[in-house]
Amino acid sequence: MTGLSADAGATSGPAHKVKSTVSTVGGHEIGYPHGHVGHLNHEEEAALRGFKALLAEHGLYQAGPPPSHDDQTLVRFLRARRWVAQDAYKQFKDTEDWRKANNLDVLYDTIDVEAYEQSRRLYPQWTGRRDRRGIPLYLFEIRHLDSKSVSAYEKSAENTYSKAHVDGKTPPKLLRLFALYENLTRFAQPLCTQLPDRDHPTTPITLSTNIVDVTGVSLRQFWNLKAHMQAASTLATAHYPETLDRIFIIGAPYFFSTVWGWIKRWFDPITVSKIFILPAHEVKATLEEFIDPKNIPAAYGGELDFKFGQLPKQDPFIKERAEWANGYTDFPTGPLYWRPVEGDPSRLECLAVGSVNQVERRARVCTIPKSFPAEVKAEEPEVAAEDVEKTLTPGAGEPVPSTEAVAEINKAVQSLEIADKSEDASKISEKVAQVEAEAKAAPTTASA
Repeated sequence: MTGLSADAGATSGPAHKVKSTVSTVGGHEIGYPHGHVGHLNHEEEAALRGFKALLAEHGLYQAGPPPSHDDQTLVRFLRARRWVAQDAYKQFKDTEDWRKANNLDVLYDTIDVEAYEQSRRLYPQWTGRRDRRGIPLYLFEIRHLDSKSVSAYEKSAENTYSKAHVDGKTPPKLLRLFALYENLTRFAQPLCTQLPDRDHPTTPITLSTNIVDVTGVSLRQFWNLKAHMQAASTLATAHYPETLDRIFIIGAPYFFSTVWGWIKRWFDPITVSKIFILPAHEVKATLEEFIDPKNIPAAYGGELDFKFGQLPKQDPFIKERAEWANGYTDFPTGPLYWRPVEGDPSRLECLAVGSVNQVERRARVCTIPKSFPAEVKAEEPEVAAEDVEKTLTPGAGEPVPSTEAVAEINKAVQSLEIADKSEDASKISEKVAQVEAEAKAAPTTASA
């Protein structure tokens, strides 16, 4: 497929994808699901343990249960800092300080729903669909982000209602933008994580795939957006690391290859390395390589009737799994998030939050089955070797395992690794089956 190198022209022939240095082993890029929870190698597992210990030492992490931060969040910071725990700690601490200074949780919980909707209509929007890996697919049409709409947005942002008290260092227009990032990490990604119809259902979703349409964007508009896009990208990279995966740029104007050299400097190298600029004749084929046609918007050669500005057209599988509540039959506009259903750990509930006419809303939208993380039974107490024969003592008439059989069974049990977060259920099941098979195959003697 067509990619983009640091010096390649955007539309002047094939270019090579820039290798991301975010997660590498021996200089080779490791892509999803590698470097994600459930697919960590020994070095990455060790880095995660060390990172947790470092955070706990400084009062930034509590193991729980439940833990103060889930593993997938911590791993995002480690990937962003190439698995160097000390570097990840600095970025994590800066983010926690920033979130606290700007009351991000309160902002998201109480932001005016119409103000949130105004932001959503300007920025990348979830289509309600996923790519072939189960990662949420977003669409961004930059032409809507013109000077007039940005000016109106900035003015209204000054008066956005929420109960959050902020430090004044982050512009209100960007705080409203980050309410959308909160929606990504607290609604869209958790929802996609709970959908088991994907290749790696034991690996949580922490990324997003983006189609960025620059059709009709003039050179002047690009230039006018420079400061805004730089600021947004800088803060997003700092405080929401490793939430972007592939970015497909479509509709690049004739001058794009000329100006790409300075446009790419607006963004950090990691973001640039994930960008693919697609000539018109390659759009459909390339998108279909990564996204099922039924999930590609019709404007780009797919079958999905979705236009920028609309609410997500939810995947039928999502709607089938949901048990709707309070009259809802789809997800409403405004901030949403998931939490465990009280009294039923097997399900999660979606809450609609935010404020309408300065009155906070707290409405259950639906519940869905919880498939991640899989419930793991508590580890049984270890049985001393001398007690093994006692536990295997049969009743009258039952087969009596021989000494050799007892030894083989004990050896098999000792070789069984108790369910680990880094292993999926199928591997664990295989090991259990192996132990059972060895036990059945072991020689026996008859009891009296």
